[in-house]
Amino acid sequence: MLLNQLFRRKSLDKLVGETTEPQHQLRRVLGPVHLTLMGVGAIVGAGIFSSIGTAAAGDGVRLGAGPALVISLLIVSVACGFAALCYAEFAAMVPVSGSAYTYAYATMGELMAWLIGWDLILEYAISNAAVAVSWSGYFQSLLSSLHLPWPAWLGTDLRSGIQSSEHLRTAIVNLSNLPALMMQGHLPDFSGFSEWGGQNLAAYFVAPRLLGIPIIFNVPAFCIVAIVTWIVLVGIRETARFNAGITLAKIGIIFFFLIVGVSCIEPANWVPFAPNGFKGVSHAAAVIFFAYIGFDAVSTASEETRNPQRDMPIGILASLGICTVLYVAVAIVLTGMSKWNTLGTAEPLADAFLSRGMKWTAGIVALGGVLATTSALIPYQAGQPRIFFSMARDGLLPPWAARVHPRFRTPHVTTLITGVLVACCSSVANISELVDLTNIGTLFAFVLVAAGIMILRVTDPSRPRPFRTPLVPLVPLGAIASCGYLTTQLTKLTWIRFFLWMAAGLLLYFLYGFRRSRLGKADTA
Repeated sequence: MLLNQLFRRKSLDKLVGETTEPQHQLRRVLGPVHLTLMGVGAIVGAGIFSSIGTAAAGDGVRLGAGPALVISLLIVSVACGFAALCYAEFAAMVPVSGSAYTYAYATMGELMAWLIGWDLILEYAISNAAVAVSWSGYFQSLLSSLHLPWPAWLGTDLRSGIQSSEHLRTAIVNLSNLPALMMQGHLPDFSGFSEWGGQNLAAYFVAPRLLGIPIIFNVPAFCIVAIVTWIVLVGIRETARFNAGITLAKIGIIFFFLIVGVSCIEPANWVPFAPNGFKGVSHAAAVIFFAYIGFDAVSTASEETRNPQRDMPIGILASLGICTVLYVAVAIVLTGMSKWNTLGTAEPLADAFLSRGMKWTAGIVALGGVLATTSALIPYQAGQPRIFFSMARDGLLPPWAARVHPRFRTPHVTTLITGVLVACCSSVANISELVDLTNIGTLFAFVLVAAGIMILRVTDPSRPRPFRTPLVPLVPLGAIASCGYLTTQLTKLTWIRFFLWMAAGLLLYFLYGFRRSRLGKADTA
């Protein structure tokens, strides 16, 4: 009996029917161009302007791919391509804003739906916190290129430069011994800190204090999340237009980088092509995966699309294809401009020009980073509230989370809550930890969506499918295998955090969602 309750499924007809309830109805205003630009805006963000350098050079834990970064990008694009085809079928067939959560509810039951909804917080909210931290870095680089000062303690966090727990212990010991060492005329050893960590350590000493505690707060990250949250709140049409303008501008800057960068290519930098062999290529693929997520955020706008049966597959697949071409071109030019082992910086594209003394060019690229990360924030900041909205509509979250603003027709309560959570997280969090958590959460979602396609082909084969995933079950199995392989390249600590997060989600489900589920109440009525 309990097992049946845990895996009770909601029919696709019921899911679609609930979108017409007046109190929960969203505004259908988006077309294929809006959706494609939303996908491009989400994908071309912090990844292409930041993670791509780490993937090429390595990060001290994982090996870098070197110029073979192109192969890593193609591997990830294939994995994401398989998943995108599965998302396209679901988004056209079930035009509901819950994305993978909704698809799991129809195919695998309530418990799995809850778990994937909880998991999507890692992909949407946590990834946005990471993007906001990256935005802050590019914003400060832009200010620096304009010779405008910015206090270090207002733009970073102390932990971001610490390489490991051992280094953390060393740093704490050195900090505790600092007064005695300085009185003796000695300087402590802060080798546990990277270049960014050295800056953060300086920030630690110059920051103002409250009750003796240094106030180190990433103000730019907090502010950009607040601004984007307000835009998302006032309406999906306004959000789409704002996103379209910024996305087109950042694509223009990427073309600028490619055109100017081609003249700076030195073929010798492409040798050796794969300095760390296939292991380096695999490690880089796990890192660069963060740069590719975003096409699935398009599916959260299904309830606000004029013709989702046609436009959803276009938006999902076209955005992934455009971004794959852009990523490969940037990787070729970047690794040709600079030696692969020098690219592991926070702003590799800008630094590639700075190393040649081209400060004005680096400034333009830094502006591109600001624009790219801004547009990457928008789809996820819009997507996460709509997932909460769908879960609340099903009774798995409190009913106030399903409220729709009477004027803006947006889920305003969950939008504000998401904004506050992401802003606070981004103001103090470490970007590398956020990226790894985002990756494992996204890969888990992709695997379940692919599995859902195969299940639904068996349980409901005659249902009309405006878009059909080709070569089923080969394509879904390809998505599961490739995404599963990428999870093996993530660190052990990431897996531990992921299981702890899911355990917390299970506890919350049994304390609230299991008893309040609308589907459960209907079954017992």
